[in-house]
Amino acid sequence: MSVIQKEIQLGNGETIVLETGKLAKQANGAVLLRQGRTMLLATVVAAKDAKEDVDFMPLQVEYKEKYAASGRFPGGFLKREARPSDNEILVSRLVDRALRPLFPDDYHAEVYVTINLISADKTIKPDALAGLAASAAIAVSDIPFGGPISEVRVARIDGQFVINPTFEASEAADLDIMVAATYDNIMMVEGEMKEVSEDDMLQALKVAHEEIKKHCKAQLELTELVGKTVKRTYCHENNDEELRAAVRAATYDKTYAVAKSQLPKHERSDAFEAILNEYIESIPEEERDEKKPLAARYYHAVEKEAMRRMILDEGIRLDGRKTTEIRPISCEVDFLPAAHGSALFTRGETQSLTTVTLGTKMDEKQVDEVLNQGSEKFVLHYNFPPFSTGEAKAARGISRREIGHGNLAFRALKGMVPTGEENPYAVRVVSDILESNGSSSMATVCAGTLALMDAGVKLKKPVSGIAMGLISEPGKFAVLSDILGDEDHLGDMDFKVTGTADGITATQMDIKVDGLSYEVLAKALAQARDGRLHILGKITETMAAPREDYKPHTPRIVQITIPKDCIGAVIGTGGKVIQEIQAVTGATIVIEEVDNKGVVDVFAENRDNIEAALNWIKAIIEVPEVDKVYHGKVKSIVAFGAFVEILPGKEGLLHISEVAWERLENLDGILAEGDELDVKLIEVDQKTGKLRLSLRALKEKPEGYVERPPREPREGGYDRDRGRGRDSRDRDRGRDRDRRR
Repeated sequence: MSVIQKEIQLGNGETIVLETGKLAKQANGAVLLRQGRTMLLATVVAAKDAKEDVDFMPLQVEYKEKYAASGRFPGGFLKREARPSDNEILVSRLVDRALRPLFPDDYHAEVYVTINLISADKTIKPDALAGLAASAAIAVSDIPFGGPISEVRVARIDGQFVINPTFEASEAADLDIMVAATYDNIMMVEGEMKEVSEDDMLQALKVAHEEIKKHCKAQLELTELVGKTVKRTYCHENNDEELRAAVRAATYDKTYAVAKSQLPKHERSDAFEAILNEYIESIPEEERDEKKPLAARYYHAVEKEAMRRMILDEGIRLDGRKTTEIRPISCEVDFLPAAHGSALFTRGETQSLTTVTLGTKMDEKQVDEVLNQGSEKFVLHYNFPPFSTGEAKAARGISRREIGHGNLAFRALKGMVPTGEENPYAVRVVSDILESNGSSSMATVCAGTLALMDAGVKLKKPVSGIAMGLISEPGKFAVLSDILGDEDHLGDMDFKVTGTADGITATQMDIKVDGLSYEVLAKALAQARDGRLHILGKITETMAAPREDYKPHTPRIVQITIPKDCIGAVIGTGGKVIQEIQAVTGATIVIEEVDNKGVVDVFAENRDNIEAALNWIKAIIEVPEVDKVYHGKVKSIVAFGAFVEILPGKEGLLHISEVAWERLENLDGILAEGDELDVKLIEVDQKTGKLRLSLRALKEKPEGYVERPPREPREGGYDRDRGRGRDSRDRDRGRDRDRRR
């Protein structure tokens, strides 16, 4: 196949080029996408047939960023790309969620979509192009697909909606969402906002969809150019319509009755399973093994139909609630007495135990991605163990779902977590889901709000979240508040919305049907706001505001600023000074340069340790003042006096003539190394910075005392003007003192 290109003109004057026929020609479909210096290579390969007994869509999407794309080496010992980063997993999920619903229901061949970032323009966000590249690769293949789709990022910057903004421009956005859609319908939404209204969000979706239509049209034209309008034939399901009808006739009424019985989750599941098993037992034994898999599939459709009809026809849900009703909620804070902050949030049969841990800058998450390097002060981790749904299996690592759900909760809360001087801590929130029947990510948001306030973090505003569902048929629909797991699984939409009393902070939406109107979305958003405010009321009944102070066992951080040129003195050569401060005081000290000044965090278990470290640091950076009295320590004795350390790293000369009012020949028996004493700073040499100290200035002058004229310099004596001994021994000692000062 010759090289074929298709251009897409963007509203900002830039161009996206889709090219096929040059790279990865043995894949079923391959497209090179280019915008500026950014290049994505997307490939798709589908198995020729489905595996036996597979009745789902085995789709795998992998997004990978190559470090060479931006001229960087990977970190780590091996210096090569390893397991996917959280960002790569999140981008893979965004593409997967947009593509998966559009494969035919009866298509079960394994499909692998791979998207590689092979060249990276550091101003362009490649995640907004990954969905377009993947869809274009499928468009030029013979794989059956209900697309094309595309994804775009829409941000509102200075009141204007911008499509696919640069990294720098995105920093000023108060709305930043990813939207995926076909030419006709929105399929997926995910993003974060700074307390925007429902109307603003709807407007953003409309702006995004108009841009996506151009992308879809270009892909349809590319399909025509490549000649892949006719897709492969397949047969992945062998159906028995007579058995389908028999299963429905024998089980529908019983299933409907169980659906209306308002049984708890597991009891309801057991009752449905009993109905299926009863029917399977009625099949003649010689046909049972052959028909059992089909009967189970057909019975799943019966469950779905019964639940949907019950909601649409009678307005009754599986647990007996009205469509707008929220399940019972209970909240507890300070549930774990040894944690810095904790909360237990239970809504129906969903429960999150969430903890907050406060740490130093050294505890911040380090980010080393192809196009993103730095650190994150606030992190949120979400764990979904098998026991939370009653599954008997081992927990093996962190799933992509856990990373995705944790990211949604992270986005919901991060805008409300204070930064800078308001909150010097690194903050880690961990949500452990103990029980799940619908929207554990939203339970994480609610529990996270409570745990942060319990920890004493000065959260700007409390945040709550709710998951909305949809049951629809032509001419009729019902929007469901606070959906159950079964309502998510059997419904047409999963729409999660988080926010404060003043607006939306994050959202995630997956739509499983065609033709969802903006009217339905508007109703879902309005109903979600009512539910969100109801849940927020339950949260604030438990804890209306953050604790006035951190808990007694929470380590404290005190932050001070120091002059930039003092940073080196506090750290010391090879870190010697700061290590000594930490070893002696038991405090942890972190110093960084910010805005041309030093920001020092002092972190310790108790106030005494912090004060000791702060006093030490302040002493290091203190500028000695003439006529001020200092408590010092004798560091060495020389023939002409003693060197006394009055501040950390700052020594002055206490000349023998300044020790006492009477004349002394030496300091034997008067001063010794290690002695501590108060001295007065009487002079700072303006040229050398050398310090002259006096002990006698702190003593009362004897009555009738007459000041003696200075002695003439003598061989081997002390030169008062030069401040060092004349003989070789004293000269060497004086030079040593000079170096130390």
